[in-house]
Amino acid sequence: MANTTTTTTSLSNSEESSPLLSKNLQEHDEEPTKISDTKVAAPPMEKEKSAALELDRPECGWTANGLPLNHASVVGQPMGRAQWDSSVFACLGRNDEFCSSDLEVCLLGSVAPCVLYGSNAERLGSSPGTFTNHCLPYTGLYLIGNLFFDLNCLAPCFSYPSRTAIRRRFNLEGSCEALNRSCGCCGSCGDDELQREQCESACDFATHVFCHPCALCQEGREIRRRLPHPGSNARPVLVMIPPGGQAMARGA
Repeated sequence: MANTTTTTTSLSNSEESSPLLSKNLQEHDEEPTKISDTKVAAPPMEKEKSAALELDRPECGWTANGLPLNHASVVGQPMGRAQWDSSVFACLGRNDEFCSSDLEVCLLGSVAPCVLYGSNAERLGSSPGTFTNHCLPYTGLYLIGNLFFDLNCLAPCFSYPSRTAIRRRFNLEGSCEALNRSCGCCGSCGDDELQREQCESACDFATHVFCHPCALCQEGREIRRRLPHPGSNARPVLVMIPPGGQAMARGA
């Protein structure tokens, strides 16, 4: 005990006798307060987020197709699936600004599905000749199926990839994901990405086979709400107006 007391007293005496050690200890004790008092400049991303929160504006990004994205703003974060604007059996659409377009889609799907399919492909492809390249083969398969089988059973096998293309382009929710979200089934297909896509493609095929007119109408309503008609993308024409007549002022 005497040895420990002597060592502690010697250490305290050495601390008191060395002014540099006491100065370092004081600086070490005052260092956290200095760090806490100083303000660290926030990076530009944090400044933008704080400005958006102060103005009550949602942080939004943009997808590769130019669609607004209100979530998954972090790079590498998976983007959530969007739902279809209307269900398969909502033949008359909704009572909004697209009501007349929905009625047109319903009429075309009932009377001339070949025209509706060609119009959907034209809006989705936006390339010259798309309407003809899709409408004519569909019409041939439609006539052959009704002639030999008295049923439109061949055209859905040709038109179902358009549903898959629409779903992939706009990141829409498929039938398997909808069932998994609503009742919890199809859970095994949702684990593997390849199996899930194969299941969704099979559901797209089944939807066109068993509910072909309703599937075409749903795709037409979805495309018309998301994409303008290719004919409306006309380039603006620059009109140059010549200046008015100018007269030279006479000298005094």
